[in-house]
Amino acid sequence: MRIRIEGKTPLSGKIHPSGNSNSAQALVAAALLGDQPITLRNYPDTISARRMVTHAQELGATAEWSDKSTVTITANQLTRRTLDQNETDSSVGTLLFVAPLVCRRGYARLELDYPLNRIRTHLDALRDLGIDVLVSSGAVDLKSSTWEQKDILLTQTSVTATAIVMMLAAYLGNETTIRNAASEPHIEDLGGLLNDMGARVEGLGSNVLIVHGAELHNSASYTVSYDHIEAASIAAVCAVTGGRAQIEGVQPKHMRLISRIFWRLGINFDLDDGTLYVSKHENLIVSNREEDVDASIETAPWPGFPSDLVAVATVVATQARGTSLIHEKLFSNRLLFVDKLKSMGAQIVLCDPHRAIVVGPTPLRGTYMDTPDIRAGMGMLAAALIADRTTVIDNAQVLDYSFSNILEKLTSLNAKITIEHD
Repeated sequence: MRIRIEGKTPLSGKIHPSGNSNSAQALVAAALLGDQPITLRNYPDTISARRMVTHAQELGATAEWSDKSTVTITANQLTRRTLDQNETDSSVGTLLFVAPLVCRRGYARLELDYPLNRIRTHLDALRDLGIDVLVSSGAVDLKSSTWEQKDILLTQTSVTATAIVMMLAAYLGNETTIRNAASEPHIEDLGGLLNDMGARVEGLGSNVLIVHGAELHNSASYTVSYDHIEAASIAAVCAVTGGRAQIEGVQPKHMRLISRIFWRLGINFDLDDGTLYVSKHENLIVSNREEDVDASIETAPWPGFPSDLVAVATVVATQARGTSLIHEKLFSNRLLFVDKLKSMGAQIVLCDPHRAIVVGPTPLRGTYMDTPDIRAGMGMLAAALIADRTTVIDNAQVLDYSFSNILEKLTSLNAKITIEHD
């Protein structure tokens, strides 16, 4: 799919963000822990979320859709114990199925085609729980174990590792303390569903979780929380194009630090009773003088500034008067997309894979972009929407991987986007 975007149009209007795709993936895996129906509402229409439902069915579960955003998953039995190489390569979310397989079948096998250091934190955590982990060439075999009490410390604040440990603890353990746990909104969603299924998870929203296990035989109905990344991204795009917007269904606690960081780049968000308001911004002026630059934007584990917003923040920095340092502390490849911004006229110096200096404001001009990186996709869309002339983005279907109907939402806000199917 190819899209053509006409820039320089203010985006204005009212939208409701879709459900959090990361939450949806974890909730599908959790639904396989028990044999009762689990209904998930506000389910996002993303590639990654749909793929998880398909994988659940391939493992033996049934999935019934009552409408486009409501699915009921029932796992009377799991018919497989192996995740093959195609499945583990397709999405990091597939790893979440390790938990229900180990719990329900007592054994799971992961066939991998990537270095084990990518899941080192996960394997260390499983060993700390007492799970038997056997590593062989291209595969990892896991055998279940039960425990009365465990106190483990994750070597990294990994969302996926935290989610796997939570599910295992809810089914196999009596009391499990997880330290250095991730605390993202999608972890809170997972904890909420586990509680509804019969477990008890304490400390949600913090970095120390205590999971009290139980027999997970409760049927449950759970609403996937709205995607805070989508909400913040669209709000920032509306602001940088000079539009006005009203984004409903936002949880204020998820926007506290995000709004503060965008304020440094000259964007002001107003939050009132679950609605985020974006007023018209005539000019963006960097608002927080640092020692060597006008503003410093640093990513960090939640509740720090999310890495998934670094691309949009970088684009905003190109339009803000001042010099900004973008410091991506978590991943080494998230800033590589700045080459595309430089081809559009942005003044950016990529110091190393983790740091970029952006000088603004700089007019951007439309260009051709090849396959967008999944994480940088919203940044590329933002750049195209503020650029002069037309921008063409090829293979744009990958934008649907994490964001549900994002092109339709932007079009409803007056974005001039033409979709061309191959």
